[in-house]
Amino acid sequence: MKKKKIIILSIMIIVVALLLEASILKYVNDKNAHRTSKVLLDRVITVLDKNDENRNELIESLKDDYIVRAKAVSYMIDADPAVEYDVNELQKIAKLMAVDEIHLFDDQGTIYSGSAPKYFGYNFDSGTQMEYFKPMLKDKSLTMCQDVTPNTAEGKKMMYAITWNEDGTKMLQVGIKPKRLLNEIKQNNISNVVAGMPVYKGMEIMVADGDTQVIEGATDSSKLGKKLEDVGISADHVSADGATVTQIRMDGKHCRCMMHQNDNYIVIVTVEDSFYQQGGMIAIFIVGAYLVLASCCITYMFSKVMKERLEKEKLIYTSNTDELTRCLNRHAYENDMKKLNLSEEWVYISVDLNGLKRANDSYGHMAGDELICAAADCMRDSFHEYGKVYRIGGDEFAVIITENTSQVEELIHGFDSNVANWHGKFVDSMTVSYGWVFSTERNWGSAYEISKAADARMYQSKERYYKESGADRR
Repeated sequence: MKKKKIIILSIMIIVVALLLEASILKYVNDKNAHRTSKVLLDRVITVLDKNDENRNELIESLKDDYIVRAKAVSYMIDADPAVEYDVNELQKIAKLMAVDEIHLFDDQGTIYSGSAPKYFGYNFDSGTQMEYFKPMLKDKSLTMCQDVTPNTAEGKKMMYAITWNEDGTKMLQVGIKPKRLLNEIKQNNISNVVAGMPVYKGMEIMVADGDTQVIEGATDSSKLGKKLEDVGISADHVSADGATVTQIRMDGKHCRCMMHQNDNYIVIVTVEDSFYQQGGMIAIFIVGAYLVLASCCITYMFSKVMKERLEKEKLIYTSNTDELTRCLNRHAYENDMKKLNLSEEWVYISVDLNGLKRANDSYGHMAGDELICAAADCMRDSFHEYGKVYRIGGDEFAVIITENTSQVEELIHGFDSNVANWHGKFVDSMTVSYGWVFSTERNWGSAYEISKAADARMYQSKERYYKESGADRR
């Protein structure tokens, strides 16, 4: 009898302990579900708001840029009237200014010349897209830029900017296919934004239009295009003041639903009730013990592997990096020169500081080091996205550009600007001499022939600098 009581008492204690544990787990699970849902909700709202802001800023910045290009082309044509009817020259100008089309309109709004003869004869009455620019005929002080719009002739998405020339005799329009903008808009599409959100199994994110309550984005694509009420969600009590939490039944499962509405969207995060209730205490204990043991072993092995890897990477980095400037060093330069393919187009730029010895003698070696590091920083800022920067001597640098070689002159212009705007602690300004050579200029015997040709042009640049400035050649 006593043994039976002990068994009964033990069972009761186990039951009470399990009930207490279940209550604690439910409380913890509810708190976790609320916190996780709130984090996801805030993340979605932040991303959507940021995407709207970025898209609008991008459009406005592109418009300003395109208007500047239109004015620049207008000045070029006014400066050289001979190109006004020369299609080939206009096409060259279009390429130089990085625009797809150039159109010249007369004072009646008709295209009479340009880089694309197939559009000659179109005017502001030719279609809705062309009519947008009619105000130009009444006010010659206007400059206009159109949003991304299918053009009248072919329906391809373009942005057009237009301006009058200086004497008001003709209008100059440039057309650009804004690939970056189109890709940005596609990426910012609500459906793409929500579909890319990371969620756990048992969780769903939906974004519905604030007025129609039609689901425009969802981690479950089958719900796209449906109304909230069709999937079991009532938005009658949703508020813009904070998150509204309610219980719903969706897809035959009980879920905790958190909603928030702003000016444009209703954002919903759902979590299945069973999300935090998978597995019993024994399974949790066993898995927990296993994970602790496994994580200890994995951590030990991983740390050992990572230590070896970091040491190897550090050794490689050290052997290929210049200690002062953090550019690639002579060792890396020699290795990369051997790998260059003369049948491919790339650009070699030879760069050398002017007046380094004078700075060392006048202000000390800290000033010389400052100039060397500043030159390296300017080169990295200007060229690192398109190639590599090497320090191959005291104040001698080499840049090898392998990407977007057609933009080398723009990159050089940016480099000149960075150098001109630099001011240091020990030295107020710096100048550099450089020369560049395309690998496709002629048939070369080796990459080193190209480097010598670039050096020769650099020395010519240096000679001009000293001759024009009258500076000491030291």
